[in-house]
Amino acid sequence: MNPDLQRLQAYPFEKLAALKNGIEPNVKRDAILLSVGEPKHAPPQFVLDSITQNLHGLSQYPSTRGSDTLRGAIADWLNQRFKLDAAPAQFDRHVLPVNGTREALFAFAQCVVDRTRSSDTVLIPNPFYQIYEGAALLAGLAPRFYNTGPDNDYQPEFSDLNEDEWNRCQLLYICSPGNPTGAVLSEETLTALIERAHKHDFVIAADECYSEIYNDEGNPPNGLLQACVNAGVKDFSRCIVFHSLSKRSNLPGLRSGFVAGDPALIDAFFKFRTYHGCAMSPVTQSASASAWRDEQHVVENRALYRRKFADAVDILSDVNSVEINVPDAGFYLWPQLPINDETFTRALFEQHNVTVLPGQYLGREHAGTNPGKNHVRIALVAESAQCSAGISAIRYTLKSLEL
Repeated sequence: MNPDLQRLQAYPFEKLAALKNGIEPNVKRDAILLSVGEPKHAPPQFVLDSITQNLHGLSQYPSTRGSDTLRGAIADWLNQRFKLDAAPAQFDRHVLPVNGTREALFAFAQCVVDRTRSSDTVLIPNPFYQIYEGAALLAGLAPRFYNTGPDNDYQPEFSDLNEDEWNRCQLLYICSPGNPTGAVLSEETLTALIERAHKHDFVIAADECYSEIYNDEGNPPNGLLQACVNAGVKDFSRCIVFHSLSKRSNLPGLRSGFVAGDPALIDAFFKFRTYHGCAMSPVTQSASASAWRDEQHVVENRALYRRKFADAVDILSDVNSVEINVPDAGFYLWPQLPINDETFTRALFEQHNVTVLPGQYLGREHAGTNPGKNHVRIALVAESAQCSAGISAIRYTLKSLEL
């Protein structure tokens, strides 16, 4: 067996299941799941129609690079969304479809990391999406965490890294908008990271899967490729972004996304994936191209989340023990609690049959603290009435702590 498998920790939802084990929830209340970031809004009908209309594609082996139609749709979307000012025919070489970004975020590390440099590290935000950590460990390197806590408005504490730590970095994962914090990295921060990547010889992997769910319709989150263009790095050297239709288009089961950026990295990842055997189905490719070509359903999707955030803030407005802020982007609330996050999660489940995710399960002890501790992640993914009922139960539980 691969000995690195022994280094993997239990996934957050395994820990949550163990925490809830033996608890009998209030059977008078319907179960409400606010712990999993699985979109429940209806997927676009035209995408579903595309699937049924293109089932003949199942008789063909898919291309690892994806169809010209799909790569062109992705290139057009990237150019329009992030103002990259590149001709689609030219930009096509910068794009590679993937079967969901979870798979790609893991596989990318296996492709770009040099495991012979065993004292090097992979830099990972803390708290974080656990795929980053698993990718680093199974690539043979140690993760080095950088905290994103409330003292810095959940922005990364890159200043804690010294020059030696930057020199030993091979791969830097960033997540903007952040999971679970919703914080967006500024263009100034992204530009500084691009400069460091060239100075210290590492690759930036930017998880931007929540970029299309944001609060201010007139102020979309920026992205790493956009920062590259504005900084004059028009070949996107050392930079790769990851995007998905799961959150943007409510299609988590389609397993469709893409990576884009540095063509040298794209070529290497393509070679890896050719052997990996993970080409996207032609049916999925056709449906995905139609989704990337349409923005109206994304605008409508954002409006649904915006209303749920407004309702949540209104319901929790008289709770003095926590400060509830609408995040810049994403669909999570990430409140800091006046009580241990596991204790709160157990009480909420037992009394109200509502499940949230303890924040400490998304973090690791680093620099004397686990920045996820005493937070909970609340995913506003269910339909509005369920979300409001769940938030009302959270309000009741929090108010009881103020007595």
